[in-house]
Amino acid sequence: MAENEKELQEEEIETEETHTEEVSEETSEEIVQTEEISEENPEDGDGKKSFFGKKKDKKDKKDQQIDELTDKLKRQMAEFDNFRKRTEKEKTQMYEVGAKSIIEKILPVIDNFERGFTNLTEEQLEDPFVSGMDMVYKQMMTALSEAGVTPIEAVGTEFNPDFHNAVMHVEDEELGENVIAEEFQKGYLYKESVVRHSMVKVAN
Repeated sequence: MAENEKELQEEEIETEETHTEEVSEETSEEIVQTEEISEENPEDGDGKKSFFGKKKDKKDKKDQQIDELTDKLKRQMAEFDNFRKRTEKEKTQMYEVGAKSIIEKILPVIDNFERGFTNLTEEQLEDPFVSGMDMVYKQMMTALSEAGVTPIEAVGTEFNPDFHNAVMHVEDEELGENVIAEEFQKGYLYKESVVRHSMVKVAN
């Protein structure tokens, strides 16, 4: 019996040793696999594995998309601002063209008023009807002035082809060279644009 018990104990020890060796081999295999995985997926400086690097790449791609959309929005805003300025300029030009057209039609009426007053005597100027017409004339001139219409200076100034239209030439020692001696028809400006040139006589 004693011999049988001794044999059983020896068999148990051998079994435990065999099991321990198998466990050691499995552990060694796991260590090798872990090292291979570490080599394939090296850690970064912060101790994070490569899949965190992929996440960082995705974030960079989103930032790139945001930058592209921001740049596109800025360009569209700039284009809209240019369109708005161009439209305002065109509207202003159209308004000025329309205003000049109306002023050109009113100017002959002003000319007739001025010619009529020039041929009146002192007695006729005191007539109530003439006084009423003079008030209408002054009211029209005030309205034109408020709209930006101003007469062009002529007599006594130097001839300027941008503002004056010379229809006659005269020799006059009392006047300097290229000086306007007489105005036949008054010229007008609308803001800085010529509506009608002054019709003048130039000396020397």
